[in-house]
Order: sequence, then structure tokens, then C-alpha cells
Amino acid sequence: MDSNATPSPAENELVYSRQFPVPVGRLFEAFRNPEKLQLWWGPNGFTSEFETFEFEAGGTWKFIMRGPDGTEYPNDSRFVEIVPDRLIVFDHVCPPHFRMTMTYGPAPEDRDESVLTWRMAFETAELCRKLRPICDPANVENFDRLQSFFPGNAAD
Repeated sequence: MDSNATPSPAENELVYSRQFPVPVGRLFEAFRNPEKLQLWWGPNGFTSEFETFEFEAGGTWKFIMRGPDGTEYPNDSRFVEIVPDRLIVFDHVCPPHFRMTMTYGPAPEDRDESVLTWRMAFETAELCRKLRPICDPANVENFDRLQSFFPGNAAD
């Protein structure tokens, strides 16, 4: 299934979804495990260096995302809610502020495959509109990297 920005009910939200050819548990583990997450998090050409990754409600996630040109982008987030194999919610507490809600579930037609949906809720519709041209391609590339992370499964 292709990654696409899909219409969302709120003007301050961006929503992305993709079907992955792995069971939900493996897909969730690719985020839960920081050693795995560092291998695919971010758009093409970016690397992530984690300072803190406390995967629990109230936990901190601090990291530097480094662009292909060497530019460093500090990130600071707080985990709000985690339901194993179902849900991860975190607040990006440094600018730009947003809440990321990641939902995991089995694909409707194949329980050996999974669907991952990301919902980014920004503080304002204006901020969302401003960041859409950056977020849309970056999040599709992020999903491509995640898909490529699973051995034997090429990205769409």
C-alpha cells in the first residue's frame, strides 16, 4: 500500500498511513527498541543520535536528527500513552510543537500484515499548513525507511 497524506477531520492535523508486510508485534518493536528505531527514524539521508529514550508514559525522548548536509535538528519529546502493539502517543515539546498519535493494527485482509497510522496534531491550522510541504515528503520517506528496515521487504 502506498503512503499518502490523507484528509483529516481537523485543519491542524496531518495523517499518514501505510500497510506493512509484517505482523503488528514486529512493527511495534521497530519503534519500541531504540537500537532499531535509530536505524530508520527520519527522512532519507538523515541519521538520529539518541540521548534519552524512556519508553513509558511520562518518559523523555531526546535526540539529534542530523541532515545529509550535517545540519543538526534537536528533538525533545515526552511519551503520553503507550499501549503495546496498539498505540504510541508523544508530545514534541520543542518547536514545532505537535502531538503524534501512532496507531498499530492488523491489516483488514491479512492478519500477518499491519497498518500503521501517524496523526500529527499541531497547535494551530496555520502551523500545520506551513509545515505540510516539509512533513508530507519527509513522513513518506520515513515510512519507506521503516518498510526497508524489514529484511526481504523492499519499499514500495
